[in-house]
Amino acid sequence: MDTNFFTVIIGSGSYIPTLRISNDHFLNHVFYDKDGTVLSKVNKDIIQQFCKITGIRERRYVSDDLVASDIAGLAAEDALKSTGIDPETLDYIIVAHNFGDIKAENRRSDFVPALASRVKHHLGIINPLTVAYDLTWGCAGWLQGIIQADYFIKSGSAKRVMVIGTETLSRVCDPHDRDSMIYADGAGAVILEARHSSVPIGILSHVAKSYADDLAYVLGMGCSYNPNFGGDALFLKMNGRKLYENALKTVPLTIKDCIEKASLSILDIDKLLIHQANEKMDEAILRELFNMYGREHVVPTDIMPMTISWLGNSSVATLPTLFDLMSKGEFVNQQITKGTTVVFAAVGAGVNMNAITYRVPS
Repeated sequence: MDTNFFTVIIGSGSYIPTLRISNDHFLNHVFYDKDGTVLSKVNKDIIQQFCKITGIRERRYVSDDLVASDIAGLAAEDALKSTGIDPETLDYIIVAHNFGDIKAENRRSDFVPALASRVKHHLGIINPLTVAYDLTWGCAGWLQGIIQADYFIKSGSAKRVMVIGTETLSRVCDPHDRDSMIYADGAGAVILEARHSSVPIGILSHVAKSYADDLAYVLGMGCSYNPNFGGDALFLKMNGRKLYENALKTVPLTIKDCIEKASLSILDIDKLLIHQANEKMDEAILRELFNMYGREHVVPTDIMPMTISWLGNSSVATLPTLFDLMSKGEFVNQQITKGTTVVFAAVGAGVNMNAITYRVPS
C-alpha cells in the first residue's frame, strides 16, 4: 500500500428543502408529556425555552412530492456538477440515512431497493462496478461513510467514492412531542478521491466509538405521547438529558483522540464542524475540548460554524450540508480554503460517535 496516497474531497453538493418552518408553526400544537398528559405550560413559553436551549428558530421540511432518495439524488447531482467528473467513474456510492424513503401520504419506511441503488438509478449510472449500498448508524452515519470511503481508497480498492447523507425527519417525529421542533430534512454529498502527495493532506486520522451498554436506547422509536394519536405508528424518541450528559463526557475525548492520532494539537485546528442537534450542547462540548488542552478561556469565537438556527437538525445531512455551504462561499464569514485543517465530529443513536481530522489540499 502506497503511504503517499491520501483521501481528499474533490467536490460537494447539497439540497436544502424549500419549506421554511418557523417556531411559530408550533404555536397551535398540543404537546404531551411522556406520561400521556398535556403539558401545562403555554406553547409560547415552551417554544421560547426550546429556542434558548437549542438555538433553533426555524428548520426546513421537504415538499410532499419528495422523499429521502430524491433529495439525495439532487445533492449528488450538485456534487457531480462541482467536480465535472464522469459519474461512471465512481467506485462506490454510500448513502447514510436512518429511515429510508417515507412518503407524505404513507408514513412507513421503505428500504427496498437500497436508497443508494435508487440514487445510482437517478444518476443514470450503468457501470456495474459502481457499488451502491446504504449505511444506518444514527446521526453519525455520514461521517462513518467517509471513514469507510477512506479505508476503500487507502487499500487501493477504490479511487473515487461518493458519500451522501439524507433524511426526512419531519416524517418520523411525533407532532405531540416538543422534541419534534428539533428535527428537519435535508441532504448533502461529497466525492472523495485518491491523491498522491509528498505531504499529508485530506483525511489525516479518524476515530469511531459505540456506547451500546446503558446508552443503546437513548434514541429509539416509540408511540406518540398523545395516547389517542397515531395508532400503532412509531415515532423518533429521545432521552435528551441522558444524551446530553453522555455527549459532554465522551465527544470531546473522541475529538481529542482524533486530533492526537494525527499528531496535531487543538492549536492546529482551524474549524470544528460538529453535528448540530443542540446549540448549547455543542458549545459545552467545544468548551470541554479546549478545557482538556488547558485553554478553556481562549476558545476562538469563529471556530465552530453553526447552521442549526435556520436548518435545524437534519441528522446525517447536517455535516455535508455545512461543509458544502462553507466550501462554496455561501456561509457568511465562514469559508473552507486551501490549507485549512478541519475536524468533523458527530454523535447519534447507538450511541455511536466519530471524528475525522481533515486538511484541505493547498
